[in-house]
Amino acid sequence: MNVKNFRWVVAILLATSLTFFVPTGLQANPNKENQPADPPTTTPIKHVVVIFQENISFDHYFATYPHAENNPGETPFHAKDDTPRVNNLESSGLLTQNNNLDANGHQINPFRIGPSNAVTCDNDHSYNDEQFAFHGGLMDQWLTPLTPLGEAGTVSCVDPNLGPNAAMGYFDGNTVTALWNYAQHFAMSDNSFGTSFGPSTPGALNLIAGTIFGGQLFPTTPNGNPANPAGLLAGGSANASTVMGSVIGDARPHLDDCVSTTPKLRGDSTVTVNGTNIGDLLNANGITWGWFQGGFAPTGLSGGLAVCGQHHTGLAGDDATTQSSEGDYIPHHEPFQYFASTANPHHSRPSDASKIGTSGDGTNHQYDITDFFTALDEGRLPAVSFLKAPAYQDGHPGYSDPIDEQFFVVNTINAIEQTDKWKSTLIIIAYDDSDGWYDHQMGPIIRQSDSPDDDELVPPGNCGVAKAFETGGTIQNGRCGLGPRQPFIVISPFAKQNYVDHRVTEQASIIRFIEDNWKLGRLGNGSADATAGTINGMLDFDDRHHASKLILDPTTGQVIKNTD
Repeated sequence: MNVKNFRWVVAILLATSLTFFVPTGLQANPNKENQPADPPTTTPIKHVVVIFQENISFDHYFATYPHAENNPGETPFHAKDDTPRVNNLESSGLLTQNNNLDANGHQINPFRIGPSNAVTCDNDHSYNDEQFAFHGGLMDQWLTPLTPLGEAGTVSCVDPNLGPNAAMGYFDGNTVTALWNYAQHFAMSDNSFGTSFGPSTPGALNLIAGTIFGGQLFPTTPNGNPANPAGLLAGGSANASTVMGSVIGDARPHLDDCVSTTPKLRGDSTVTVNGTNIGDLLNANGITWGWFQGGFAPTGLSGGLAVCGQHHTGLAGDDATTQSSEGDYIPHHEPFQYFASTANPHHSRPSDASKIGTSGDGTNHQYDITDFFTALDEGRLPAVSFLKAPAYQDGHPGYSDPIDEQFFVVNTINAIEQTDKWKSTLIIIAYDDSDGWYDHQMGPIIRQSDSPDDDELVPPGNCGVAKAFETGGTIQNGRCGLGPRQPFIVISPFAKQNYVDHRVTEQASIIRFIEDNWKLGRLGNGSADATAGTINGMLDFDDRHHASKLILDPTTGQVIKNTD
């Protein structure tokens, strides 16, 4: 079967599984005209929607942007003539003269991955191993055997199709076509980074709190064994009694029934996080908001606890078998479940559409992804919405892929653009971590750490000196950053068109915009919201002659309708 027909079949299969439904017990609002007034904002933007995807470095998706290979049978991409220069592998000359060597000392250049190999393996992207790959800014140890602090082997996974140097691979506009088209018609950054190094949980916590500090280990795992902080909390490997610190690994949220009711997770250590997150500020100011995640709605009960049994099959297979969380819902991707103030432990459901985003229905602002589309259809889009795709569509290598990801992202943006809320909406596409995919650009190290068993940016145990950002007498070790560079795209009637922003931003830049737009104040406790770069350089509130609406084909990512 050729690639074109393959993608068509995939689209039909995905379309049958991506049916947005109103869950049992959720009643539609019969009076859609009676909508609450939008709270005052400092910009014309009244709604922020953050599509928070998984595990992509900037060069992995934009290494040759805006130049695609356009092989026969693949979705073609042709850039606008005035596309600005991007800091990527092509412009830096690193496609053919790379300084990464394999285990035998052979030079390994980055290589293109075609759409027929969209499903790839999952690289090592732990807190210390990512730092090791950076090699103090030389960016040349992605294929080098790790030091004693790291795990056996290299950062790169061994892919059955791509081989042992998979981390050097990248996609172009023939596979990630939609994202390249969004960049053409709206604005993106080529200088946006993770707030710190590490995998999914640190990235998700930085998104909502600007910090990973405050993690508290629960003494036992759900199955009753002693918990182990090693690799989860900074300093945990050196001192097994360490029970509080920065969350540097994928510890599971203790305040979530579905950790205890998922068999593969019952032996995992869990944590809570002390402190304040953006949800607390939104609640204090009466602003509607929600985190909407695929598979969050429970499918049953076990011992009085919620069971998260939703699962779907994408190109990588059934997400109930391709990753440890056994289905669409992945607890450690849901950052608000770590905080007692914003957790919905039992996955309680909204009683009716009019209460989605409010504080009046016992959900504590934590929802299933279907609830977002219910609210959107009812004309009740919350002021702030964080969206997490079901696992098979979140883009994470190993159990998802860029084609399934594209289907979710495009359908979501198309749906928003076709409502009257679009004219006052800002959509942000961002990522939680890099997955260990090679990227040539190191960001500034503005948050230092010297945890002897975790940091490895230069010599082992070193990412600067942690006391450089001592807060309230407590050294917040384990927050080395900025971390790896990631894609960052803004889509809005107020977005600059075909624009690339080179100013430094990070995951915490998103909550800084939300805080500034609704005058919420800052989170404190060393949160990066106080120092994160602003995303306003990608927006223009004075000149409205920008892309107004761009409807894409969710299967191919190509333009269906453009109303510039």
